[in-house]
Amino acid sequence: MSLATIGDLYDRAVLHGGARTAIADGARRFSYAELGANALKIAGALQALGVGRAQRVAFLMVNCAEYVFCEYAVAKTGAARVPLAVLLGDDDLVYILNFSRCDVLIYHAKFADRLRQIRPQLDFIKTFICVGAQGAPAVDGDLTLEALLMQPTPPCAPCPIDPEDIAGIYFTGGTTGRPKGVMLSHRSWYYTYYAEMLEFGIADGEAFVFVTPMTHASGCLILPVLLRQGCCIILDRFDPDLLLDTIQKHRATATLLVPTMIYVLLDHAGRGAYDLSSLKNVLYGASAIAPERLKQALASFGPIFTQFFGQTEAPMVLTALSRQAHVDAAFAQDDVLMSAGRTAYQVSLRLVDDDGRDVARGDAGEVVVRSLNMMSGYLDNSEATAAAIRDGWLYTGDIARISNQGLVTIIDRKKDMIVSGGLNVYPREVEDALFEHPAVKHAAVVGAPHEKWGEEVRAIVVLHDGAQVGAAELIEFVKVRKGSVAAPKAIEFWEAIPLTNLGKIDKKAIRARFWRGQERMV
Repeated sequence: MSLATIGDLYDRAVLHGGARTAIADGARRFSYAELGANALKIAGALQALGVGRAQRVAFLMVNCAEYVFCEYAVAKTGAARVPLAVLLGDDDLVYILNFSRCDVLIYHAKFADRLRQIRPQLDFIKTFICVGAQGAPAVDGDLTLEALLMQPTPPCAPCPIDPEDIAGIYFTGGTTGRPKGVMLSHRSWYYTYYAEMLEFGIADGEAFVFVTPMTHASGCLILPVLLRQGCCIILDRFDPDLLLDTIQKHRATATLLVPTMIYVLLDHAGRGAYDLSSLKNVLYGASAIAPERLKQALASFGPIFTQFFGQTEAPMVLTALSRQAHVDAAFAQDDVLMSAGRTAYQVSLRLVDDDGRDVARGDAGEVVVRSLNMMSGYLDNSEATAAAIRDGWLYTGDIARISNQGLVTIIDRKKDMIVSGGLNVYPREVEDALFEHPAVKHAAVVGAPHEKWGEEVRAIVVLHDGAQVGAAELIEFVKVRKGSVAAPKAIEFWEAIPLTNLGKIDKKAIRARFWRGQERMV
């Protein structure tokens, strides 16, 4: 079987979409034909700049129509895209851009000042392209996407692309404290899109609101919506009134939210003023949702929720819980609502102990999977790749149980990663930042339960004798270095941090204090 590449799938969507609206971005509308024309023009311009299969193109962008154009264009050149989370601290942005040896950076004008600060530290980028300049002169002499679209460019030349060529490098944290680059091939994305279209209930002509960052899970749904000849309705931020008004105005049928956003909508006093009757499918995932809040959501919005569980190394679809399964009377409701659903069609899933042996049904074990959309490995990190993929199985680091009905319930994480509002925070990085403060003698960071965010970053700090510093100062200290998401939301000052008999920080004991009385520790 010859698998389609990302560019092939975009070509197919454009061919069949024609004059239909593909993208609605504020007051702007783009038909499928215009999407194709813009993307191929950008692809031709990139090729003229030397971009091809050996290059990597980074995106530092908010949600916008140009993000879709550029994803399509980069795929046609055979280059790999490197999406960047805009909430990352500057140190991490510099590290990722240098480690991945990106040749081109496409950035939104909103980040021009930030980019100006870090530009002297960037070692490999030869070409900077600004999006959203709106006719203004190029920043620091950079190219602008608007100018590239207006000026004559050579047509996009056909590029032979193998399905195993790397289409994207997505960075995720690791035990070293530095992000790891997950290499995802065209094959990986092909099967991700295929699974989404089968498991997520994406309908023909879907009017899908994109409100979470396209650099993350949201971007995985662009092509499935377009392949169903739907419309991508793009918002550049989450604001409850803006989202609700957009759903009403566009008669939107679907969206993707993280649990935190669902909580905000549930608690929004003005929600009743909006007509949301068109909404048929709310996808949610990226972090655990509180069962009680999910019950409230089902009561308030109806049976329109679809849950997914995956990870960057196997995007989006390892398990899924359909809309019908959320309310199926054949199951005990609490068991269903605490679960992540059943294994997706293309996934083989096992639970294993620390020695890699299958655990008994009902017992807890690490989730290991074999999936058609698995990563090719970690960029320039063969050791981490060998640890993650063993005998063809991906070791996810998530701890789960499987019920007799096949429901997979994630109960903890083997790693210490914190998921706050659907965004990953890695405690070691926060601890390292705290240790940079001269007053800090010892620090430990864990995730603590939070009603709105699912988890919040909580830090335990031991100060040097005689040192004095307030929690607010330390929080700001970390925020400057690692960004607002990673900054602790609370800091406690202890006399000592508990250690295991091996001298390691006893994270389990610390977390148990905060999670006492909770049914899950995630």
